[in-house]
Amino acid sequence: MTLLGFLLLLLMLWGLAYGSAGAIVWILLPPILLISLQLAELMTLLVALPVWLIYATTLFFYLKPRLRLRWISKPLLSAFRKVMPSMSTTEKEALNAGSVWWDGELFSGQPDWSKLLRQPQCHLTAQEQEFLDGPVQTLCDMLDDWDITNERKDLPPEVWQFIKQSGLFGMIIPKTYGGLGFSAYAHSQVVMKIASRSITTAVTVMVPNSLGPAKLLLQYGTDEQKANYLNKLATGEEIPCFALTNPHAGSDAGAIPDNGQVTYGDFEGNQILGIRLNWEKRYITLAPVATLIGLAFKLEDPQGLLSDDPHPGITLALIPRDTSGVAIGSRHMPLDIPFQNGPIEGRDVFIPMTWVVGGNDGVGKGWQMLVECLSEGRGISLPALSTAAGKSASRYTGAYAAVRTQFGQPIGHFEGVEEALARIGGLTYQMDAARKLTLSALDSGESPSVISAIIKYHLTERYRQAVNDAMDIQGGSGICLGPDNLTGRGYQAIPIAITVEGANILTRSMIIFGQGAIRAHPYILSEFEAAENPDQEIALTQFDDALFSHIGFVLTNFARTLWFGVTHGRLSESPKSGPAKRYFQRLNWMASTFALTTDAALMTLGGSLKRKERLSARLGDMLSNLYIASACLKRYVEEGERQDDLPLMRWALEDSLYRFQHALRGLLRNIPFRPLAWLLRLVIFPTGLPFHKPTDNLDHQVARILLSPNEARERLTQGIYTTEDQQQRAGQLEQALFAVNAAAPHEKTLHRAKRAGQLKSRDNRNLIAEAVSLGILSESEKVALDEADRLRSQIIQVNSFSHLGTVASERKQRGSKVSKLNKRGAA
Repeated sequence: MTLLGFLLLLLMLWGLAYGSAGAIVWILLPPILLISLQLAELMTLLVALPVWLIYATTLFFYLKPRLRLRWISKPLLSAFRKVMPSMSTTEKEALNAGSVWWDGELFSGQPDWSKLLRQPQCHLTAQEQEFLDGPVQTLCDMLDDWDITNERKDLPPEVWQFIKQSGLFGMIIPKTYGGLGFSAYAHSQVVMKIASRSITTAVTVMVPNSLGPAKLLLQYGTDEQKANYLNKLATGEEIPCFALTNPHAGSDAGAIPDNGQVTYGDFEGNQILGIRLNWEKRYITLAPVATLIGLAFKLEDPQGLLSDDPHPGITLALIPRDTSGVAIGSRHMPLDIPFQNGPIEGRDVFIPMTWVVGGNDGVGKGWQMLVECLSEGRGISLPALSTAAGKSASRYTGAYAAVRTQFGQPIGHFEGVEEALARIGGLTYQMDAARKLTLSALDSGESPSVISAIIKYHLTERYRQAVNDAMDIQGGSGICLGPDNLTGRGYQAIPIAITVEGANILTRSMIIFGQGAIRAHPYILSEFEAAENPDQEIALTQFDDALFSHIGFVLTNFARTLWFGVTHGRLSESPKSGPAKRYFQRLNWMASTFALTTDAALMTLGGSLKRKERLSARLGDMLSNLYIASACLKRYVEEGERQDDLPLMRWALEDSLYRFQHALRGLLRNIPFRPLAWLLRLVIFPTGLPFHKPTDNLDHQVARILLSPNEARERLTQGIYTTEDQQQRAGQLEQALFAVNAAAPHEKTLHRAKRAGQLKSRDNRNLIAEAVSLGILSESEKVALDEADRLRSQIIQVNSFSHLGTVASERKQRGSKVSKLNKRGAA
């Protein structure tokens, strides 16, 4: 009976924690239950006494806040200050950059799915769609990527001119300054389409519209700076670059040694207050052709000419290329993807204060400017590039696997190839869903710095996996570079995307969770701010409020996670019925799990978690896969919950949940305090590990979407460059895919007849002729089979060159077509 009483008491406490009960409920309900249990003789006074003591002590300190502050909160605040990680000025500025959005919901452990589903769907305006169908399509038609990458090592002059004239350098610049004023979604769609045709061209277009002078001027520039530069940047009269990376700093941008000193100097014949600069930069995209240089440097003011601060810190300036002392070095060649990239040096360069971004008000605010602008660049450019690679692999490697035959059947029907095709299709679905959700946030006015880091890292890594799988399927046709290879350049470019805008290893291990835990957690930032408050009385009050709210938060997530673990989330709320319901419920379970394990890691490791980069990385992986899974569910719902998209959605969610579980297992196996790890394992997975990789049958369903013309394939690959031009491999693949699928029933008829002994010929051509003569095939069916065979033979060919490496033969065949397109584009 006493055991029953204890169980009832625990059940009540669990219910209060699960429901996040308010203080009045916690005060009134426990004594009522205790008295009831004693009156029912389910708990003796001796057994109930310790419970009464705990309740009375807790109530006493709740009703006596001064004593609570003195005896509980003050010692805990002192301990917290000792274990909290130290933060540099640049780290603090990074934390304050951007906004908290859906990442905050995931850290809460109770995401509001209605908020996610209310997020506006991405769409293009009529003008934006017209631009994609017009100038962007024309540019793509003009491009000959083999000519760009292998012969010229640059864009042709007419392509440079067309990019400038069409306004592609000014997509983010408002119309009032001569730009296009495009949304983030339109910007991404443009980059994605161009990238599916030529990565070199895409990088050339995306850099001026990402982190660079235009973006910095729009957000921080003075009116005079905007009037002077924005129109010229929009029309291509000025070509910008942004110089941040120093050879001795690399990813540690806050440690750049490039410096400037405030001093007086001669400028255009007058002595004025300005900055004398010295710098060394490398890996600067567009530097060899840039006319306007955005520069990051550390500013010093030893004479106090600006203020009392002798070290204002990182500052940004805009410097014309022809300024005395500026030297543009020779080009870098990033993995044979010849976008313009190279070093820049400045020796004893004097600039006026008016060249500082934001003028005097911008002094020392450069790092804040960078991290705020970087969050948008990470959320647009590289995700667009990555998604383009995934969509291209889905469309063209899928078509190749349907057309190419081995052992008498399409290679796409082999289970090993199906597995790789399914990864390509499923990862592409994830990439596009995460890309669109992030763009929707950006176009809604959010600046989600944590989420932009998530999709930069995870989309470029999925790009790597998808293109690796494509290369495995393509085999020899993937490794032989030439005009007909649609995979090789994307494969070469993978490390570039992974390296730029924050190296992936550091992004995963130091930024995603490290920044997210403090920025997006409901209480951690408040506790940090309280600990750093110099007013001890106010600090103690702030810490007390945050601390006890945090304790309630932990208890709630503990109760929820235990319940979800027992029920596998089946009784949790879902905003949708049908196939999506169980996935919403599973994400409720994993979101609560993430919130609980986050607090467990933070409370036991404290500031040392900052040094435990692999544990931080695993927590970041958990957060990231929750975000990607959320994006996939939103995509499935907003696209009408189509039955033919169901395999892609299911694959994407199964994969994300398995990745989450894998990261969680790695975390639990490596938490230093082992009893805590055992407890968490029992609470989260009391019935065992529930998630697995997508099944073979699901792989089969996703692969079949890529192997035939269908609406799901069109939606999956929508937005990349396609063509019906039979002089291009993309057009040939499309024609061959349709022909092979049309001929497939006739091939089955032929094979059945051969197995039945009706046909004796061995050669395929004679076999078809024999089948026609016997009436097994009609003349029209013979024509379909012959056409499929002709196109299949065309597709399996690869480019070959003389020992000099010329492409004269291809150029003769394709030159007239390219010339016409280039002339049309230039016109």
